Amino acid sequence: MPHLPDVVLWSVPAFVLLTVVEMVSFRLHPDEAAEGYEAKDAATSVGMGLGSLVFDALWKIPIVAIYAAVYALTPLRIPVLWWTLPLMLLAQDFFYYWSHRGHHVIRVLWACHVVHHSSRKFNLTTALRQPWTTWTVWPFYVPMIAAGVHPAAIAFTSGANLVYQFWVHTERIGKLPRPVEFVFNTPSHHRVHHASQGGYLDRNFGGILILWDRMFGSFVAETERPVYGLTKNIDTFNPLRVATHEYAAIARDVRAAGSWSERAGRIFRGPGWRPAAAKGEAPGAAKGEARTAVEEPVT
Repeated sequence: MPHLPDVVLWSVPAFVLLTVVEMVSFRLHPDEAAEGYEAKDAATSVGMGLGSLVFDALWKIPIVAIYAAVYALTPLRIPVLWWTLPLMLLAQDFFYYWSHRGHHVIRVLWACHVVHHSSRKFNLTTALRQPWTTWTVWPFYVPMIAAGVHPAAIAFTSGANLVYQFWVHTERIGKLPRPVEFVFNTPSHHRVHHASQGGYLDRNFGGILILWDRMFGSFVAETERPVYGLTKNIDTFNPLRVATHEYAAIARDVRAAGSWSERAGRIFRGPGWRPAAAKGEAPGAAKGEARTAVEEPVT
């Protein structure tokens, strides 16, 4: 197994430099149509990012143990070579798509991922607003381990995917040439993903490639200006509350549930599910209620 670098760690100087450049650009060339920066919001995002490094190190211990066990049990081995590594990146991006999509449609997973969507701003610090409970992510990559991909290669490709996504969190880049927009995740596509309007909700899950969204019916192009945040926003900059608010909401709903089936629904169904939805209410209405938003969509 060749040594693979920690691409996230190596990219930190670039993260800092690009963020400073973006901040300066807003100061020198203000854009009334863009959200820009707010000091408390940016500080919360950076704090969430630093906290995620600590918690990810803790979660890594049991996850690495599970991955190592699966890798030891499988007879398959895929070496890390110049031509296999791009295929691993492609496979990781495919499974990232399904992980990301799952974290939007299953409430207990959404409780982890909602952290990243909790800012009403959209700038490069938003990319740093990472969850502290990423123990929900690892099962999606078990198929790669079972196929013979070394856990270290999973860590490398996941890091590369995360680094790529840093630059798509900006309003300073408009639409890129059509071939790029067709194949890759871009700032335009990711602005849609972070928007709270009904037509934009739960769209554009791709990490590096937007092709998965085009293939599996979750792609929407950017047309109207996005309104960022949640459909029911949280009014706090406290990192602990940002990290845990949806888990607390799940706990309240489970305590108030009238049956075990409702309790299961509150945990494993969509973020906006409620018992009435199971009896014929349009599921879209319930979904929109929990995933956000300004009380009425702004167009």
